Amino acid sequence: MWILPVRGKAMVWAITACCCQGFLLLGYDQGEFLCSIGAQNQFGHDFGNPDATTQGLIVAIYDIGCAVGSLIVFFWGERIGRKRMIMMGAATMIIGTAILTSSTTRAQLYVGRVITGIGNGFNSSSIPVYQSETCGGAIRGALVCLNSTITIVGLVIAYWLDYGLSFVAGPVQWRLPIGFQAVFALCLLLQVTVLPDSPRWLLAHGYDEEASKVIALLEDHDSADHPDVIQARKEIELSLAQESEGGPFRYSELLHGGPIGNFRRICLCIAVNVMQQFTGSNMINYLAPVVYQNTMGLSRDLSLILGGCTSITYMFASFIPLWTVDRFGRRPLLMISASGLSLCFILAAILLSIGTRPAAFAATAMVFIFQIFLGIGFLPIPWLYPAEISTTRIRARGSAISSFFNWMCVFAVVQMTPPAIANIDWRVFIIFAVFNACWVPIVYFFFPETRGLELEEIDHIFEKGGITGGVWGSKGGRTTTDMHYPAVTPVEPKDDLKAEEVKLEHA
Repeated sequence: MWILPVRGKAMVWAITACCCQGFLLLGYDQGEFLCSIGAQNQFGHDFGNPDATTQGLIVAIYDIGCAVGSLIVFFWGERIGRKRMIMMGAATMIIGTAILTSSTTRAQLYVGRVITGIGNGFNSSSIPVYQSETCGGAIRGALVCLNSTITIVGLVIAYWLDYGLSFVAGPVQWRLPIGFQAVFALCLLLQVTVLPDSPRWLLAHGYDEEASKVIALLEDHDSADHPDVIQARKEIELSLAQESEGGPFRYSELLHGGPIGNFRRICLCIAVNVMQQFTGSNMINYLAPVVYQNTMGLSRDLSLILGGCTSITYMFASFIPLWTVDRFGRRPLLMISASGLSLCFILAAILLSIGTRPAAFAATAMVFIFQIFLGIGFLPIPWLYPAEISTTRIRARGSAISSFFNWMCVFAVVQMTPPAIANIDWRVFIIFAVFNACWVPIVYFFFPETRGLELEEIDHIFEKGGITGGVWGSKGGRTTTDMHYPAVTPVEPKDDLKAEEVKLEHA
């Protein structure tokens, strides 16, 4: 298959652009129904004026599709490969979009939402792995965080496109924003088709020659026999050899401890995504207008505008980790983020308990500040951390299972939050404030720092052992230092061969 004829930084940025396209699609797809759906608009008229429960199901069933897609990657993604899974994800989302855009019944709408979700599950499980395995440790954090930033750009585009079309009469009010995501999905399919697969996946599955060529492209060298290429390949092969000592992969390996610590890695993959969803992030991202209208007593139109402004604040805050994640590390950003989120919700609860309009406006400001703290830590790190904390042997499965738990938690939060707001009002903020406060010690004691480490170095991150995997006793959670593999030097020709070359030159 033809591969884009660029190398070095240009190839890394081409891969990053593709991954960002996938996350732009993810963010847009999440946000497209936030303003379109409703009982008192064209969408409601076309689908029999669905009640609040049905509206919630239409939104949340998408998350079930995403979870199913993640499970498919868990069982078959390693066999299929990173690149082909992304291609399948884009193609599946195009099919789902066609079904959604042409929907005339609720049943067709549900089917379209599930199929689109499955495609997004393929992408959300595979893209972070693909990005992580094709860039160096010094910039890996920033590039994967850029993917998260683009997710919020997609969310903002969807929100304001929906809001603008809400003033237009006719089915175009909801069919256009739903159908528009096919543009992003088609661009993703075209982009990933002309890019190479992950060199780590290629080596793990016996495509040694192709892997060497890809490494040469990424390292900006003409030849696959260059010493730097051989060195990089050797490091990956040594890591794969250590991981494969027990023979072919068995699912029971995910429960193994020992120096590699697969079970600990899987637990961290799941934990960081569960923690993200129980920060209260999707109570705001999915339900901001509901929160503003029902807990703060603001008008519907003002609530919609504030919801859009909240997402814009979130978008700008998401740019911050691009400069901080590889300077300060993953752990500090998570702990600062959780502390700020907890404080914002505590103050919001106190202000809303007062019950005055000025206090409600002050609580609104707390929600905006909440989005800033969310953007600097618990937005990007849960996408980055599972892809880098897992070994090459289990990376696809670790990312997929973390994505599965992420989407199931999104479904749970989106389903539980509206009745919680209806029953306990502003006190729902206290629940999420307590959760956020709990995340700080969990990160401090159990999450090792991965900043600046190559993926092969992270394989050794739990060799200290112990309950915390060595995190508690290590400064800054840094359980391993940079490793140095033996230098690879070109093989010099023997003296008799050199003499023969000289004779030939004089002949």
